[in-house]
Amino acid sequence: MSQTTIPRAAVRGTAAGVIFMAFFGTLWAGIGIRGMQGWGFLVLIILSLLIGVLLFIGAMALIKKSSTLSNEGINKNREQWKKKNIWFGIIFSLEGLLIAMASFICTSTNHLDLFVPVMALIVGAHFFPLASLFQVSIYYITGTLLCLLATLVMLTFPVKTIISDHQIMTWWVSVGFGSALILWGTGVIVCLKGFRLLNMAQNTLGNGKLPTQL
Repeated sequence: MSQTTIPRAAVRGTAAGVIFMAFFGTLWAGIGIRGMQGWGFLVLIILSLLIGVLLFIGAMALIKKSSTLSNEGINKNREQWKKKNIWFGIIFSLEGLLIAMASFICTSTNHLDLFVPVMALIVGAHFFPLASLFQVSIYYITGTLLCLLATLVMLTFPVKTIISDHQIMTWWVSVGFGSALILWGTGVIVCLKGFRLLNMAQNTLGNGKLPTQL
């Protein structure tokens, strides 16, 4: 392994990933809560927000503690990072466009129940180019799990079900909470990686040595 300085932007990049996972994981939980049609609303809302806030706090801690690091590695490859940011914008925009198209098609054809699992497929698929772009291998697993979840739910679960005279939207509940857990889990893993990078950089700097990249 080559020895290279771990730049501040690398640690903050992981923090940004954690923030994304916290925010969108909580949004997916909201879809699951909506599918419950009123059951456990307050408890589920509080729990979902708590998990999202805890991940957000972890990301903020990474950003704060990374302020002592330099951006030497980024400054040397500024053009490469600029291209990565452009491609991230393209991937994110394409994902949004496909979700908007799916929403329009499902709504206009009166198949709104299908929108949530289709959206999960789109979100899952967008993780594959992100994994390659940012060299974050866990994103391959995240994308695969989201796609598998959506596919299995559509193939094996009823669209709706009735429990004790209360109707719940099974697809929305399963895909919503399942996707939330996948994204939150990814956020925890990425956050731990960020702290590992941070500790390695700080320890090696304290010893007067160049840190070894993960």
